[in-house]
Amino acid sequence: MTVHDTIRAADAIARRLYAAGCRYAFGMPGGEVLTLVDALEAAGITFVLCKHENAAGFMAEAAWHQNGAPGIMVATIGPGILNGVNAIANAHQDRVPLIVLSGCVDAAEAETYTHQVLDQQSVLRPITKATFRLDAGAAHIISDKAVGIALEGRPGPVHIDVPISEADAQIAATPPAQRSNAAPTAPAGTYLEQARTWLAEARRPVIIAGVDAVNQCAGAALTDFAKRFSVPVITTYKAKGLLDETHPLSLGGAGLSPLADRHLLPFIQSADLILCIGYDPIEMRTGWRDIWDPRDTRVIDVTAAPNHHYMHQSTLSVIADCSASLEAIGAGIEPARTWPDAEIAAVKTALAAAFPTGDDWGPAAIIDTCRNTLPGDTVATADSGAHRILLSQMWTCPTPRGLLQSSALCTMGCAVPLAMGTALCAPDRTVVSFSGDAGFLMIAGELATAKELGIKPIFVVFVDASLALIEIKQRQRQLRNAAVDFGQHDFAAMGRAFGGAGHTARNRAELEAALNAAQNAGTFSVIACIIERGAYDGRI
Repeated sequence: MTVHDTIRAADAIARRLYAAGCRYAFGMPGGEVLTLVDALEAAGITFVLCKHENAAGFMAEAAWHQNGAPGIMVATIGPGILNGVNAIANAHQDRVPLIVLSGCVDAAEAETYTHQVLDQQSVLRPITKATFRLDAGAAHIISDKAVGIALEGRPGPVHIDVPISEADAQIAATPPAQRSNAAPTAPAGTYLEQARTWLAEARRPVIIAGVDAVNQCAGAALTDFAKRFSVPVITTYKAKGLLDETHPLSLGGAGLSPLADRHLLPFIQSADLILCIGYDPIEMRTGWRDIWDPRDTRVIDVTAAPNHHYMHQSTLSVIADCSASLEAIGAGIEPARTWPDAEIAAVKTALAAAFPTGDDWGPAAIIDTCRNTLPGDTVATADSGAHRILLSQMWTCPTPRGLLQSSALCTMGCAVPLAMGTALCAPDRTVVSFSGDAGFLMIAGELATAKELGIKPIFVVFVDASLALIEIKQRQRQLRNAAVDFGQHDFAAMGRAFGGAGHTARNRAELEAALNAAQNAGTFSVIACIIERGAYDGRI
């Protein structure tokens, strides 16, 4: 074997990721990952230098949403990989295929050298689908396994710990044959016949769709099924847009809003057939636990993984592909007249009244102004907080992945990096992020990265100098006001200080002007929207 027939083990990882469609990696390098960074760049994967590993993980998630390839997060030994734990756990709960590459010292070195050394695999094992320690002789196999495991079934993060000497070791350049992908499956036999009989007999069917359906690109199949059989669709927040939310059959997103649940839960409980299509209740608040009894209501559950959550149970459970299952269940069935008393329109009207858009100013007015001013195909990202609950009910998505957020783990500080990753990978799309002021402060340093990348997302900040959602819960429990208030800062000035544009809005006209300016700016824009304390009361 000549030198021309060999590559570094790190190159094997990088080339497999490039073959999977990866074009960007995000992270913060250290001495232990320099070979990895070099290999990624050599393979054609641009390394994006972030200011914090947690932000890198969310930028990598955004890349996955845009191009369908696994995201890549790179972190160095010790504090580097530990900084990324939140983003890795978020990928695990939000079903994101994230390849996590970390540097580590060689096993022999670790026997007598302890500086920054810890068992990184043990730390990450509970929050990943798999964790590997690279052995150069198995580099091709480990790389292929990592990609396959990250994408198969219910997607999630896979970790590869890369010792320095193993990354540099020379191995055969030609990899073995890659594993072939499994074909989509659908229900069959008595399960299929039972599902088809229930669909034919249903007069009040409803679909609850979730992130599995998004990850399986089931929007077209779900839309065709819903329209053909006149089935209303409720989605989790991650699944908004699987059916165009302007369609009369769309009842929008659900998950965290008791205000929305007042209308949606009774409607679901009145159904005679509930089709859970890729519905993963990890996104839902406790109020959605056991909202039906499968002994009294026919419930068909089509998911990518077995039910180990026990948030609900089904009458018929199918571990299968969402699109293939819908096509099989609906084939040859004659559509019936559903919801004959106009219940769908009544719920849609009630939801619109519950989240009015006519306020002169405040959180709802900010969301309404942004939605009406920005293009219809704008990609929005939402940070955790009171504004996210309101936004998830009010922001209309015509297609899937139009509103990105940390929906299962509900981590703060995600909106800005999600918007940045989206803007990088979809430069022709308008991208807007919505953050509370506290969440924005957590991540403000990444504005430097936005400037360095030359991207132009719009960062909208709700400024009320309070952890609004926590403050509401504090008052509901009649506890004293503590640890929820902080100073009001000049966020527009922060935008300008990092090389972007900065605006402050106190009314709809100022916000509309700022949004128009931001769309024509040559850089990113921060728009600080000043609202009153208590502005979310009665709104979510």
